[in-house]
Amino acid sequence: MKLIKRENLEAFIRELRNQKKTIAFTNGCFDIIHTGHVRYLKKSAQFADILIVGLNSDSSVKKLKGASRPINNELDRAEVLSAFEVVDYVVIFEEDTPINLLEIIKPDVYTKGADYTLETLPEAKTVLKNNGRVEFINFVEGKSTTNIINKIESK
Repeated sequence: MKLIKRENLEAFIRELRNQKKTIAFTNGCFDIIHTGHVRYLKKSAQFADILIVGLNSDSSVKKLKGASRPINNELDRAEVLSAFEVVDYVVIFEEDTPINLLEIIKPDVYTKGADYTLETLPEAKTVLKNNGRVEFINFVEGKSTTNIINKIESK
């Protein structure tokens, strides 16, 4: 698996920078993978040499999405993400936002869904102050983990 332990992250990023690699970073729960996730990750990977995905821990998913989530535990979700060719590395984080990770990684590009703007994205200031840029990626209409769960529950 391409999982980076949080305690190894700084040294790992230093090594990537020594290799002159550009880094794109994105984050999310990635609970039940669907077409929207696949297209989002493919697009995110196009912005740099390396794509690192910050994966919300089980406890942070519960806080964000409610007591019944996640459906899949964090190590299973990390393994699924690691299977994607476009995902180079995964790092699990406990916080509500990946601001602490962004301070360590200082990505060249941070990608987020187009439901955000620079003004509404909590991480934007951190990315911009570290000379990164933010790219917003459009959602695939009707594709979401919540929609999948609702469809299953209605049967």
